[in-house]
Amino acid sequence: MTDLIEVMRSRRSVRQYTDEKISDEQIKKIVSAALLAPSGHSKYPCEFIIVKNSETLEKMSHCRVGVAKMLASAAAAVVVIADKEKSDTVVEDSAVAMMNMELMAASLGIGNCWIQVRNRDAENNSPSENFLREILKFPENFMCQAILSLGMPSKLPRARELEKLNFSKVHEEIF
Repeated sequence: MTDLIEVMRSRRSVRQYTDEKISDEQIKKIVSAALLAPSGHSKYPCEFIIVKNSETLEKMSHCRVGVAKMLASAAAAVVVIADKEKSDTVVEDSAVAMMNMELMAASLGIGNCWIQVRNRDAENNSPSENFLREILKFPENFMCQAILSLGMPSKLPRARELEKLNFSKVHEEIF
């Protein structure tokens, strides 16, 4: 079994992908990690839209000003949406699901990048969430937190070094 701290060290945002495909089994493992994420009050408001169609991914690449271009060359993406009427912890639950997917993807050697959607604008100046709702047809009671782009990395970013972690940010007992 892979050491989790090693996965965390090596997990970096990857924005350039090869043409290599990702298997359905790998995508299922990544989404399984999201479904295993904890949820406030066990309400589980998150749902996930898997996108593999290259035309749809290209359209989605315009959902943010300048930062979602990697979607056009991604093998797949997972869009995290959450039912606002089901829970008051949709932001937190979505973030935990995203992080679980990032770590699972990294453990499989799949490059990934978190693309923030909530409170962001698309290239056409509409809210990113509305832009994506038009494409993906999710209901109004669902908010979109983020998208995880997925692809085989064109190059592997260097892992972080544990020795360089800033432990001055860690306080014991009091600030």
